[in-house]
Amino acid sequence: MASKEIRVPDLGDFKDVAVIELLVKPGDAVQVDVPLITLETEKATMDVPSPEAGVIESVRVQKGSRVSAGDVIATLAAAAATAAAGDASARAPAPAAAAPPPTAAAAVPAAAATPAAAPVSKAADDTLRVPAGLRPPLPAVSEEGMARAHASPSVRKFARELGADLGRIRGSGQKGRITEEDVKAYVKAALAGAGSGATAVAEGARAWPSVTLPDFAQFGAIEIKPLSRVQRISGPRLHASWVNLPHVTQFDEADITQLEDTRKGLKASAEVAGVKITPLTFLVRACVKALHEFPMFNASLDARGENLVYKKYFHIGFAADTPHGLMVPVIRDANRKDVYEVARDIGTLSQKARAGKLTASDMQGGTFTISSLGSLGGTGFTPIINAPEVAILGVSRSMVKPVYQDDKFVPRLMLPLSLSYDHRVIDGVAGARFMSFVVAALADVHGLLEAVP
Repeated sequence: MASKEIRVPDLGDFKDVAVIELLVKPGDAVQVDVPLITLETEKATMDVPSPEAGVIESVRVQKGSRVSAGDVIATLAAAAATAAAGDASARAPAPAAAAPPPTAAAAVPAAAATPAAAPVSKAADDTLRVPAGLRPPLPAVSEEGMARAHASPSVRKFARELGADLGRIRGSGQKGRITEEDVKAYVKAALAGAGSGATAVAEGARAWPSVTLPDFAQFGAIEIKPLSRVQRISGPRLHASWVNLPHVTQFDEADITQLEDTRKGLKASAEVAGVKITPLTFLVRACVKALHEFPMFNASLDARGENLVYKKYFHIGFAADTPHGLMVPVIRDANRKDVYEVARDIGTLSQKARAGKLTASDMQGGTFTISSLGSLGGTGFTPIINAPEVAILGVSRSMVKPVYQDDKFVPRLMLPLSLSYDHRVIDGVAGARFMSFVVAALADVHGLLEAVP
């Protein structure tokens, strides 16, 4: 087969566009206009289709990578070229002797001439092959729900072929995007007789009353400004987390008097190292120790909600306030870094966040998040879990308070903490133990300064 490079088409003014879905893999047979990958710009998502039929030889991009117009995304063994070769061979004069048996080369055009299986056959299995007369009927498709659904054109086509209503399916992809696997799972559940239950859950989530907005201009002057790009992206994710994860928040206070004295004492050595050690540096170290002790806080539920995925790496995200909105860069392998290395990462990532230069990899892979309001925060707040993580630590403003010790009140610097967690994974006892561990770790500043093995 002739090999052909498939490149990203003209994207207009956009460059470094994120790849959010890979729709094919090496060895897949594709037809003309079958989507290969899905890109997301600041304004919309788009599929890159195959320019011709053939077999995918290699995929040159990964989910989460960035591409620009002209970049190679895949190579295709084009079926058209082999079909032409086969036609030429067929037109050649046959020898006088008896025709030899067909060769493997001659068999290729015949296979290529066979139309590729429709997308529905790719999902076919014993469940989907139930005779039509014995299948429980799928709920009727709502065009309004289909139009509202967050799914690529290829997934929409796939859902229509199966008669699945995208409006009833909850997406597990990036930003709640509905994937082909989500459609398959929905159809399998319906055909297995669980369709009514799954539908009830899906419809129940959409049955909440909506907020009715009045015409604000009737009350006085108004001004309308669009949300920032960060707000448009983070808003739906926060909403999805709040709706889908049963949040529980616990509060406590940590005595950081000794920690603050030690931090100030490290100021000179930190300046020599070219870093600024902030309280967040010690919070990261304390949380890493707690995650080692309580690994379920460093885990995630799988897509079906039946298994817990324990992560052996410790990537700590922290909320950074920027002119563009709230962003969450990630300190990678925080368990392998001492306070100076953590402080350096916090400084570098914060600077990139304020300059709007964070890359996708800078904000991916987090296992636990710290949302610190520092001197701005009040006495406490309830942070929203950064799904698919299962917990987040909120940090408010520290205050000097009278604390009763040794039969008398003494002034101590107290730091309010609020731990939100997914109650499906973590119960109240585990939450209290985790919080107590963090509080104790912050009080033992020398333990946080220990060398990292």
